Amino acid sequence: MPQDKPGYDDTPIIPGQTWKVHDKQRPQPRIVTPPTPSTQDAPGSAPSDAIILFNGSTLANWCGRDGAAKWKLENGYMEVVPGTGDIWTAEEFGDCQLHVEWAAPAVIKGESQGRGNSGVFIMGRYEIQVLDCYNNPTYADGTTGAIYGQWPPLVNACRKPGEWQTYDIIWLGPRFDGAKLIRPAHVTVFQNDVVIHHNKMLIGPTTHRAVEPYSPHPHTGPLKLQDHGDLVRFRNIWYRPLRDYDE
Repeated sequence: MPQDKPGYDDTPIIPGQTWKVHDKQRPQPRIVTPPTPSTQDAPGSAPSDAIILFNGSTLANWCGRDGAAKWKLENGYMEVVPGTGDIWTAEEFGDCQLHVEWAAPAVIKGESQGRGNSGVFIMGRYEIQVLDCYNNPTYADGTTGAIYGQWPPLVNACRKPGEWQTYDIIWLGPRFDGAKLIRPAHVTVFQNDVVIHHNKMLIGPTTHRAVEPYSPHPHTGPLKLQDHGDLVRFRNIWYRPLRDYDE
């Protein structure tokens, strides 16, 4: 005879929820196989419920200004081809856990913003800066991992030029009711397993030398990677939609 579900049915309701404390009827969490870690030699695997945006084998699901993405694809990574323009995913998504791996050029050229510059634009509008800031100072809100033009990272967690680095991002996008903003965007970012932003509120889309307020847009958008003229590489890009975090 099957045993009764573990838990209780004679406990109080949890404030703000419909469930009782230790409620035996409360649904169990989904089972997800965790990812395996990346190394400098090879990318790791994604979680079992992740949606793969780039696995190193094709750019078929990425778009560019003339249609198809024109960046270089080789050895399991893609590399910016200067002058071909930004690229972005055909896939659009909103609230998510996002994983991106990138590497600045091993050959050092330039300084400040002219060294290993690119960007990860969530929903095509909100940039987490990609830059080689290993022994390379620049303005604080343009440092590696900055919410560009708004918030510097808590720390500089850069690896050496040419080494693979990781961004793990928890993104909660803005919400609008018609023209009214009802929830600003918030982001948490880990660079190389070090927290550099924790639940930081964005003041609007990111931009250069200006402040741009929010304007209404859909709840989803593409992931955009920037061509800033430097030979930055990317690999192992995936996301997990966050649909159940507030339930």
